[in-house]
Amino acid sequence: MLSKAQIKLIRSLHNKKFREETGMFIAEGKRLVEDIAASSIKIEHIYATTRYNGDLKHISITEDDLAEISALTAPQAIIALCRVPEVTGKLPDLKESMAIALDDIRDPGNLGTIIRIADWFGITNIFCSEESVEAYNPKTVQATMGSIARVNLFYVDLKEILAKYKNEGVPVYGAMLDGNNVYNEALTHNGILVIGNEANGISEGVARCVTNSVCIPSYAVQQGPESLNAAVATAVLCAEFKRR
Repeated sequence: MLSKAQIKLIRSLHNKKFREETGMFIAEGKRLVEDIAASSIKIEHIYATTRYNGDLKHISITEDDLAEISALTAPQAIIALCRVPEVTGKLPDLKESMAIALDDIRDPGNLGTIIRIADWFGITNIFCSEESVEAYNPKTVQATMGSIARVNLFYVDLKEILAKYKNEGVPVYGAMLDGNNVYNEALTHNGILVIGNEANGISEGVARCVTNSVCIPSYAVQQGPESLNAAVATAVLCAEFKRR
């Protein structure tokens, strides 16, 4: 049985303020916790009920304890307290690889799904603007389905970073509604794909760093939606880059 102090600590990590103060976040579910355990992310404690059927060493707790500390409406059998990875000041070399840049992404589910998409397509680096949603809140962590353990996240001044790479000759592709049809563009094997805010797209300052604007054409017979969901657009564009 967990003590009141332990429950208070774990529940505090549902709040961004305390995640920042403690440098910890929570992860829930067998696949997610086991993926993190297999990565370089440090786990402080693992708690599990008798429903957990894996091999990780853990502290046994009751279902009532789990219900108190879980951030999920339907708590899973295992929860871990993890250390937020330390980010080094060294930026990745993008002469031979792709990265994703997110300009003010606000929805936790979108960010988590984009992290998962990046992992699927072998993209290991994501730059997030400082205004983007925090990556280690429970909703985002859950949406990554374990990919947060394999993708490097950098919260940066996006205009400054994109300008730096642009000056080094790295292509910067911006997903824009008025961009060129991505299926007709000559795409490179390296570069940065910029995805904008869910409602407003790419901001003016970031747009000035874009070297190639691309769009996914609509094939709707009648008047269709104005745009695609940010995560869906990311998946379609990443697939096209990798297909080339």
